[in-house]
Amino acid sequence: MKILVLNSGSSSQKTALFELGPETSSEPVSPLWESKLDWDGTKEILTVKNSSGKKIHAENESRFADRKASVEKVLQNLWNGPTAVLSNDSEVQAIGHRIVHGGPHLTEHSLITAEVKHAISDVSSIAPLHNQAGLQGIDLATKLFPDIPQVAVFDTGFHRTLPDEAKIYPGPYSWYAAGIRRYGFHGINHEYCARQTAQMLNRNIASLKVITCHLGNGCSLAAIDGGRSIDTTMGFTPLEGLMMGTRSGSIDPGILTHLMRSGTARAEDLDAILNRQSGLLGVSGLSSDMRDIVEAMRKGNERAKLAFDIFVHRLCACIGAMAASLRGLDVLVFTAGIGENSSDVRCGVCDRLAFLGVAIDQTKNTSGKPDADISRHDSSVRVLVIGAQEDWVIARECTRIVPR
Repeated sequence: MKILVLNSGSSSQKTALFELGPETSSEPVSPLWESKLDWDGTKEILTVKNSSGKKIHAENESRFADRKASVEKVLQNLWNGPTAVLSNDSEVQAIGHRIVHGGPHLTEHSLITAEVKHAISDVSSIAPLHNQAGLQGIDLATKLFPDIPQVAVFDTGFHRTLPDEAKIYPGPYSWYAAGIRRYGFHGINHEYCARQTAQMLNRNIASLKVITCHLGNGCSLAAIDGGRSIDTTMGFTPLEGLMMGTRSGSIDPGILTHLMRSGTARAEDLDAILNRQSGLLGVSGLSSDMRDIVEAMRKGNERAKLAFDIFVHRLCACIGAMAASLRGLDVLVFTAGIGENSSDVRCGVCDRLAFLGVAIDQTKNTSGKPDADISRHDSSVRVLVIGAQEDWVIARECTRIVPR
């Protein structure tokens, strides 16, 4: 089965084509073709490659206002041009979508019907940047592949097992009845990493207490007990929790009421500040990219160092909270862009967590590439670096859900 995966982010579009058989291996396979389209506000940056290594890279003036047209043009590279791997569009047999927010009702990955699409739209106000992008991807796929089944894979789905004490906010109980609760995100990758952890350690997942650290432009932790999510750092929206690339993470809500009462900011201003002007970018004044932060820090930039230190401090504090929820810790996992690639962040975090029995081998940490165990031999907590495989997981779900 040839499966097209659309992973729609707020300012990026990742696309991949997989060919998977009926008995899909538990080990990820490489895509036949993949692309990434990024918008930085002024430019549209496209990278496309196929399994033979044929690659194209292009930069154009941003067409962010017409996202669907940009993505449609990219998809045509599947059957036209130097990176083509299909003879025509009819070879695609299923389409999978990463949908960030499923709300209170969409807790299981499912075929996309009119009712499912309506439910995704209903919760778009909670995660407007992400769910609207997902809906645009569904509309585009319907236009280009009108008779092909589509599957929604929900980032919130894995966290449906959160106990009440973890998912209900300490506000009026009426909030919970109205759907205001902690949902959690990055569940596709958190669940994959937990299962990959068990395979790497040759352990039964039911016996493991794992904290997965998904650290990218968006960051979240999950406390996973026996394969089930029991706590996480993101909540009602993808804004809660850790410091991120441009997002603040959790802050004192009194700051927001203070800014509104003083006339400094309106609701739309706060949304922009908290989601796009905070985090690593807001503190450093330089960049939302941890690579830039580390480089500037090594050159003596004090605000870059401050941004790095805050990131590590808040990450360690949240790991401690997740360990308390688990009442123990067997494995600490680093994944996603920062988690997989920043040995500086891993070192800074693990040094501070020595009291939990965390100890890493510095040589392994510096040279380790996913998937790797970077623990020291005497560490009572295993420390793993695992490559995120969201697109493959989405494709695998399609093989499970789409009738053959």
